[in-house]
Amino acid sequence: MPSSPSSKKRLRQSIDRRARNRVVRSTLRTQIKKVRTAIAAGDVAASETEFRTAVVKLDKAAAKNILHANAAARLKSRLSKAVKGIKTKATA
Repeated sequence: MPSSPSSKKRLRQSIDRRARNRVVRSTLRTQIKKVRTAIAAGDVAASETEFRTAVVKLDKAAAKNILHANAAARLKSRLSKAVKGIKTKATA
């Protein structure tokens, strides 16, 4: 346990930040799962709308340093590729 007042404050701050970050990370993962389930179901319209919201959440998480910027870009790229894949299957 911290003993100095400044270290006690840092502990309080880190606990608050951790809780906030966990909420953001959890909602982000849920959104990515929604995109992947829509892709697996072959629902083009749902996958596109879920993908758009996932992109916004990924960008916000990267801006807050909850997720590395390159990791966010990689996820966006892979999800985009999957959405485009089912879109071409639907038109073909």
